[in-house]
Amino acid sequence: MGWVTGIIVYVLVWWITLFAVLPLWVTPSEPDDPGHAAGAPQRPRLLLKMAITTAVAALIWVAIYLVTKSPLLSFREP
Repeated sequence: MGWVTGIIVYVLVWWITLFAVLPLWVTPSEPDDPGHAAGAPQRPRLLLKMAITTAVAALIWVAIYLVTKSPLLSFREP
């Protein structure tokens, strides 16, 4: 895996992980709260979710990198 491919894979993994992490710790706001939509969370905690996403995506990327570099799972002839 080249460095460009590695960056592209990391960005794709990061976005997929973000969509998996976004629904965590969501409590909807009160219905009478002015200026907020009915389904908007009270505290979105986006920085925490982005930090968790970055850490989890890095672990997943390392696993993908190790699998692609492993000689045990090679589709090329020896």
